[in-house]
Amino acid sequence: MIIIDKNTHLARTSVSHAEALFEAIDRNRAHLSNFLPWVQNMNNIDDLSSYLAKCNTLIEEGAEISYEIIVSNRIVGRIGLHHIDRYNQHASIGYWLTEQAQGRGIIIRACRRLINYAFYMLYLNRIEILAAKGNVKSQAVPQKLGFTKEGVLRQVEKVNDKLHDLIVYAVLKEDWEKMENQKHRQ
Repeated sequence: MIIIDKNTHLARTSVSHAEALFEAIDRNRAHLSNFLPWVQNMNNIDDLSSYLAKCNTLIEEGAEISYEIIVSNRIVGRIGLHHIDRYNQHASIGYWLTEQAQGRGIIIRACRRLINYAFYMLYLNRIEILAAKGNVKSQAVPQKLGFTKEGVLRQVEKVNDKLHDLIVYAVLKEDWEKMENQKHRQ
């Protein structure tokens, strides 16, 4: 478990969370399906349980680390380091929140924890965040964290039968350390 604040923590991905996680997805289906291609595949608790079991396999293999985001004992989203490549020292952060949990800085604080874990525990050198061109809220996360916008992957992700462009944001460990040092000096 990773504590974010007195009401918020990250719990390691577990099939035991399937029911509560499915409820969060189902209540926010319209909101989440705008930019997340997997939502249409989560039609019942069994679908989600199978997905979570696959996530746990990836965790065991060292290819991913993922968490449920819990606020006041209620699951409100997920976050994780995906596509972990230890040889080339990079990974991607993916996240989502229920609509009512947005706007409170939860993802920013959770990302900070994961970025520090990636750089100082996994010894990675680069973290990416990909955000759909139309998803302004998701783009705000890497921007607020000081990531560099590196470019656009054109028509690379299909959601609701439409191909979306993804904006690539990244931060290197040396840049992260500079930003963190400047923050502590202020």
